[in-house]
Amino acid sequence: MSITLVNPSGLPEVDAYRQVSVASGSKLVFIAGQVAWDADGGTVGAGDLAAQVEQCYLNIGTALAEVGGSFADVAKLTVYVVDWTPDKMPQLLEGITRAAPKLGGTPVPPGTLLGVAALDVPEHLVEVEATAVLD
Repeated sequence: MSITLVNPSGLPEVDAYRQVSVASGSKLVFIAGQVAWDADGGTVGAGDLAAQVEQCYLNIGTALAEVGGSFADVAKLTVYVVDWTPDKMPQLLEGITRAAPKLGGTPVPPGTLLGVAALDVPEHLVEVEATAVLD
């Protein structure tokens, strides 16, 4: 594997992700922000943040599989949530938890969470982009 995830001493340990990823691979993969579209372009989970998070993560997994990678190769995630408030965190984590077994394990690369006013279409509640490193 080309990614090593680390929680350095001196920084708080966060359950949802690791503070640092060390990439040792040679091929960078940049995945466009994924929204809750299925393969036909239909929105999955209208009004359901957890379902949309799950679909975003699965879409990233699909994109990585196409280029010979997996979620284990993700070095960094950026998550954009419409009208973010901290009370939405359980729904966000539920979506990640539901995606985890389908992705081969709980994804915990370093991540940035940003609240945004809107996304591309009104029914999209979340968008997730990823950077991965492959050997």
